[in-house]
Amino acid sequence: MINVDLQQLIQALDADTRRDLEGSAERCVARGASQVLVEDLLLQLLERPQGLLARALQDAAIDAGHLSAALQPRSENSASRNPVFAPELVQWLQDALLVASLELGQTQIDQAALILALLRNPLRYAGSGYQTLLAQLDIERLKGFALSQQAQPASDRAPASGEALLPRFTHNLTEQARAGKLDPVLCRDDAIRQMIDILARRRKNNPIVVGEAGVGKTAIVEGLASRIAVGEVPPVLLGVELLSLDMGLLQAGASVKGEFERRLKGVIDEVKASPKPIILFIDEAHTLIGAGGNAGGSDAANLLKPALARGELRTIAATTWGEYKKYFEKDPALARRFQPVQLHEPTVTEAVTILRGLAHVYEKSHGIYLRDDAVVAAAQLSARYLAGRQLPDKAVDVLDTACARVRISLAAAPQKLEQLRGELAEGGRQRQAMRRDAEAGLLIDYAQLLTLEARLIEAESEQLALEARWVEQRTLAERLLALRQQLAQAREASEPNLDPDNEQSVPSLEAQLNLTHAALSEAHGLERLVSFEVCPRLVAEVISAWTGVPVSQLAREHSAKVSSFGADLSARIRGQDQAIHALDRSMRATAAGLNKPDAPVGVFLLVGPSGVGKTETALVLADLLYGGERFITTINMSEFQEKHTVSRLIGAPPGYVGYGEGGMLTEAVRQKPYSVVLLDEVEKADPDVLNLFYQIFDKGVANDGEGREIDFRNTLILMTSNLASDRINALCANGARPSAEDLEQSIRPVLSNHFKPALLARMRVVPYYPVSGPVLRELIEIKLQRLGERLQRRQLSFSHCQRLVDHLAERCTQSDSGARLIDYLLDTHVLPLIADRLLDAMANAQTLKSVHVTLDPQAHVLCEFA
Repeated sequence: MINVDLQQLIQALDADTRRDLEGSAERCVARGASQVLVEDLLLQLLERPQGLLARALQDAAIDAGHLSAALQPRSENSASRNPVFAPELVQWLQDALLVASLELGQTQIDQAALILALLRNPLRYAGSGYQTLLAQLDIERLKGFALSQQAQPASDRAPASGEALLPRFTHNLTEQARAGKLDPVLCRDDAIRQMIDILARRRKNNPIVVGEAGVGKTAIVEGLASRIAVGEVPPVLLGVELLSLDMGLLQAGASVKGEFERRLKGVIDEVKASPKPIILFIDEAHTLIGAGGNAGGSDAANLLKPALARGELRTIAATTWGEYKKYFEKDPALARRFQPVQLHEPTVTEAVTILRGLAHVYEKSHGIYLRDDAVVAAAQLSARYLAGRQLPDKAVDVLDTACARVRISLAAAPQKLEQLRGELAEGGRQRQAMRRDAEAGLLIDYAQLLTLEARLIEAESEQLALEARWVEQRTLAERLLALRQQLAQAREASEPNLDPDNEQSVPSLEAQLNLTHAALSEAHGLERLVSFEVCPRLVAEVISAWTGVPVSQLAREHSAKVSSFGADLSARIRGQDQAIHALDRSMRATAAGLNKPDAPVGVFLLVGPSGVGKTETALVLADLLYGGERFITTINMSEFQEKHTVSRLIGAPPGYVGYGEGGMLTEAVRQKPYSVVLLDEVEKADPDVLNLFYQIFDKGVANDGEGREIDFRNTLILMTSNLASDRINALCANGARPSAEDLEQSIRPVLSNHFKPALLARMRVVPYYPVSGPVLRELIEIKLQRLGERLQRRQLSFSHCQRLVDHLAERCTQSDSGARLIDYLLDTHVLPLIADRLLDAMANAQTLKSVHVTLDPQAHVLCEFA
């Protein structure tokens, strides 16, 4: 006997037989054996109900169950997880290869070759327990079965596994539509009609739906399936079955070269041979064509081309614009066989219509009530704040999440109550640990223990009150939902009960519903712990959680917040009333929707000497407008003094080092689209680098190195510059304070000499005055107050004399650093003295209660502790 390498034997198996061999190995591992036996493979072959072995047993009137029982090998206790093939099994495969080649004229080993080889030499492989059963099989009749199946046309031949490929690799969309499992499709009638026009052609009747991710490409195909199911299509499409090809199943397990193409060819043949006309839908078609294919994508394209061109195979494909250009347009022979159907993102109004059509589906799925104003809010807020995604997909996700939150709130404890319970548990553990240390004779901070116990008592009281309010609100919410359901049923009755004295009548239920709603609204007055319906506020909370934008900015009270914007800014920025006024007016115009819709929230150039509050203004704006100083992206433009450094802002182009890592500016805005962008020391950047900002200031968008469009429409762009500082200081010398308009006109020639007129015209210039003596003293008082607050957290009261304020103000006026010098003086002259004394007290177990900061006659800082 000629010995054949085991690897070559395995490669000679056809796909189905290889799966059987893999299954036999799994059987071996399951029973703890170290060798895969002939019996393991025979048991695996028996599991094919339409296989050749099962057919032969049925023809010979042999009970497959008896053979299966006789084949069961004994269990072993081997620790090996990598069993080997038994020598008898390897010999069987070698003999099967000869049978396949010499008797059946095949190049691969299939089930027929295995069974014939086994029956010709049963004593060589078969055990004594089942030899008699196999001996009853007629070899010649079995060979006739194999040859007759081999002679069948490929389109009529059943797969070796006995399973048709279409049910295995496709999903019937028209069947799902008849069963009511598909969602309604609205506002896409034009695209569906265009697909019908293409499908009705005699040749090249293959539409390809092209659009960005999330615009509804798959949905319009489902809409077509729904129309076919109800017969709202031309006669040429009546009775057609629309099948969706599952690319994951088609590619799974197709690691053997040619297996993917064999499966695809089988699917195409079954579609062509089907007595009922079939349209094949290939979603994410680029995974099938070209480089998207898992194994031999170009061969798959060649399989499709002839059938597509002749009109034998009607196909609907779907892909994105990027993938269409990458894979389809590079193959003109394939691209001309498809007719593109462009699908654009719907407008906000269309998205609202789409969501209204889906509202009842989500109400039924989640068992909640969905208000119409929440549907409108989901479309509007997602369009505004969820950049980088498309309608209606992002609006549907927002609405689905809001529905889930309502469903959860009716069943689970609110987040605040869970946090309070966690705080109590942690506080209890801390109290127990401190008491344990005290009982062990260790020195503990009894003041801290008393404070902790007081806080725990307060938290327990808060928990009881919160739980009572939660139970009350949940009871009322459940009562309200039950009344709504009863009222709906009463109104839908054939003869509605209108007797006001009957508790189940429509008027009585309406009255009960109004009373329950009023009671729940009153309970919600203090704090909403239970949501019983999806409202705009809840939609805003979902988007806030996703983006970090404060709920107040998303909800209607944002307009009230903007109305107090100037006062809030004045409370934190001192001595720059004219700058605050300019910023306030711009923010009011933006809040009223009067600014250009495609431009950023604002583009300002803050010009003035160092230490006057320009950077502090950016931090305050980030806090007031976006909810915290973390919503600021600061870029030091002095790092971009060379032309080539522009790639650091938007990312390196393809082929360059750093491609795919993103740019400092574009990546930050892509991750935080609702933030302040601070371009510090903008005058130090190369003029060619600043050319990047023309489109950003005008259109609110920029393309990064990877070609993605980055949205700047929700950012506030601030630039700081020290240009014209000498001019400003000269105009404001000796306490002079010219008007903001005069100051701006005086410094504009200096700015024009540095910035291009077209760039300067796209920004609002806001001049800053030098900080005067009274303003400096006010700022010093604020800084000292913040220092006192930090010390108070360490149970140390803080006070200072007026001489300290005057001394610090005098030092600041002698420097060009302005108010920025205040922090430096405090950090170098005051904080070290306090820190040294605190550390000494901690080392000697002393308790300090107060500190008073003053000056000695030589103007040296002194700290007096008590």
